[in-house]
Amino acid sequence: MTEFIFWLSLAGLVYVYLGYPILVNLLAASFPMRRDRYLTDGQKVSVVIACHDEAERIKNKLLELLSSPQACFIDEILIGSDGSNDDIAASIAALNDPRIRLVEFSNRRGKPAVLNDLVPQCRNEILVLCDARQILSDNAIPELLANFADPKVGVVSGELMFRQSSNDSTAGHGIGAYWRYEKMIRRAEAQFRSVPGATGAVYAIRREAFQKIPDSTLLDDVVIPMVAVTQGWRCVFERNAIAWDVPSDSLGREAVRKRRTIAGAAQLIVHHPSWLLPWKNPIWLEFVSHKILRLVSPALLLIVAVTNILLVSQLPYSLLLLGQISFYYSAFAGWLCQRLGRPSSIFGVQALFLMLNVTTVAALFDAIRGRFRVTWERS
Repeated sequence: MTEFIFWLSLAGLVYVYLGYPILVNLLAASFPMRRDRYLTDGQKVSVVIACHDEAERIKNKLLELLSSPQACFIDEILIGSDGSNDDIAASIAALNDPRIRLVEFSNRRGKPAVLNDLVPQCRNEILVLCDARQILSDNAIPELLANFADPKVGVVSGELMFRQSSNDSTAGHGIGAYWRYEKMIRRAEAQFRSVPGATGAVYAIRREAFQKIPDSTLLDDVVIPMVAVTQGWRCVFERNAIAWDVPSDSLGREAVRKRRTIAGAAQLIVHHPSWLLPWKNPIWLEFVSHKILRLVSPALLLIVAVTNILLVSQLPYSLLLLGQISFYYSAFAGWLCQRLGRPSSIFGVQALFLMLNVTTVAALFDAIRGRFRVTWERS
């Protein structure tokens, strides 16, 4: 029985991190879904940005958007100020562009509530939702738009990319590798059927595919696309629509962000239990494998470690235990390199993997205690 539990738990871990990516890539190669993709004359979009105390960033964001070649596709920009205390109105007024409209909300409620109020005010069929921080590539909007030539496409996710340098921290190396892994999975999911979520930094949606979501939602960039998918739309991934960002230089800061994200994944089960049913969710395999099963990863790691110790008297299991110990030592080495300020590309992935699993445990405790805080804080 101990051996059975060990191998079953190990098989679960292998499926979550290796088996599912291989499976979805094989499905994408074997059963690719055709997608029309082209631009038509006169296409316009409404850009929607929700922000809190981002006066300087939002000014730079707007200058970047309106001075880029894609400005000709922008009909309007709606800025939702979520209980901001800075002088965002003055920053926007200084730009003197009639396409920009500031909607100020006196009470801070969180991004989902702001989006629920802003989207019905948009006058275009296609909406581009983005954040204040990231810089968009000059062709991001037209690349997103081209995918809506296919009438089955309701949501198009852009791609988040990190600017890497030789001086990146250990955390930066790990985060960069993690996102490359994530994007590989998302590309395959989009080619096969649909992606269970979008990149919050930049994605586009048909106005008719947008449905109001609970104001308490933590992962609006998962729930909004998933609601559209369950209504029959496709959510696809556009690798040429890029939002540029800088990776966190601290495992601690990344843990703060991921703790919220993982708690949001647990919240999906509470708010949308029907998505766990294959006859209710048209992309059940992708949703459960990509978003839900990672929540049980810490438990599987613990079971594998404990059962491996119980079986250590047998030679194969002693070698497997040695491999586990080596892995955790390398993760500790990555954490130590981060603490000492010595960048390491060798141990960054292991350190990030362990941090994500520790953070998952903390996030699940947040979920159990109902500690869902919809308003976000800079980490």
